[in-house]
Amino acid sequence: MSLVNNKINNVAAEFKRTKLIRNLKKSALEPICPEDKVPVEDPYGFAGQMERISFIQEKLNISVDQLRGQKPFSDHFQLKGNIENYMGMTQVPTGIAGPVAINGSAAKGEFYVPLATTEGTLVASYGRGMKACRSSGKITSVCILEGVQRSPLFKFNNLTELGKFVLWALDQVEEFKSITAQTSNYAKLIELKFNIEGNNAILTFEYKTGDAAGQNMVTICTNEICKYILAKAPIKPKLWFIESNYSGDKKATALSFNSIRGKKVCSEIIIPKDIVRKVLKSTPEQINKYWITSTIGAIQSGSIGAQGHIANGLTALFLACGQDVACISEASVGITRLEVTENGDLYASLTLPALIVGTVGGGTQLPTQKECLNILGCHGTGSARKFAEICGAVALAGEISIAAAIAEGHFVKAHKMLGRKS
Repeated sequence: MSLVNNKINNVAAEFKRTKLIRNLKKSALEPICPEDKVPVEDPYGFAGQMERISFIQEKLNISVDQLRGQKPFSDHFQLKGNIENYMGMTQVPTGIAGPVAINGSAAKGEFYVPLATTEGTLVASYGRGMKACRSSGKITSVCILEGVQRSPLFKFNNLTELGKFVLWALDQVEEFKSITAQTSNYAKLIELKFNIEGNNAILTFEYKTGDAAGQNMVTICTNEICKYILAKAPIKPKLWFIESNYSGDKKATALSFNSIRGKKVCSEIIIPKDIVRKVLKSTPEQINKYWITSTIGAIQSGSIGAQGHIANGLTALFLACGQDVACISEASVGITRLEVTENGDLYASLTLPALIVGTVGGGTQLPTQKECLNILGCHGTGSARKFAEICGAVALAGEISIAAAIAEGHFVKAHKMLGRKS
């Protein structure tokens, strides 16, 4: 019965979010304040760097002493839990793009976006997409659902034993929730699912993890539940493992694509045709033609989802903001849609069903990562959904920009100009 109630609650939550999206649309095209542009003079020189740092510090009233290299890293104890056998730092250049204007359920306003990358053209391309969106209003970006999974496997002698075990486990859901509450102050067990293959039973425990990305949290909670199972189950498994490789952790899977892993975010915007021409140097019709062609190409390649380069912007954002970068393998699964509206404008949307992100724990407390999260106003508790909605908006801006560049034949020229050491 509890499983049915969980399903009903999830559907109700999604309906509530959908209703929220309809309400958000009303204000998505409201005028925004004229943006203060990030200085681009002297793009590679020290003076230009200092000008941009001063701009961000004054604009946002924050300090970025670690990013600018003014304050050296010296407290090595901060690295406990992040690295073993420490020997030094791998320095990845960090640029600033934006602002990106967002009207979300948690992210509201304009955000300057730190992007850490060694790929020339990336910051410029995402910045152009943000400008096109900002000139059109605000990106509606909403975190629809949340859930992080861990999927232990239990092996039995035969199906009869497995069946008895499954029936027993179904009656233990409330006890599993109690164990979770005793193990973690933040994790909440929200659903238990089964996948049966022969005499193997995979139990998928799905949790909410607060503002943490949550992989370690759900592993620890699931391990405590498994201890209870091994001690109390009337049928003892002959073999078990804490993870069956079914949860989708750090890999692109159809399961995550069709449901959720981490946070599911939907983002959308309508860009008027005159802005498409002025900023993106293309037309809605040409971009739509390219999107249809590229989607067919993605299908033929066997891609999970259909998108352009979500991994590009999200990896840069993850690096800058202390996320688990390996989670890009799942976070970059998504669907981009670029269509022509009845008025001849460009409708753009992006759905990301597997954003594993957090604003506490992991690498978020390290000096430069903390500063980057502060630039976004996303450091600490109460910020994870906001950060996820920013991720969705940033990725959408990048999808729009690269689609326009390839549609009009500007892609190669941009990389020749900005992506080479000439």
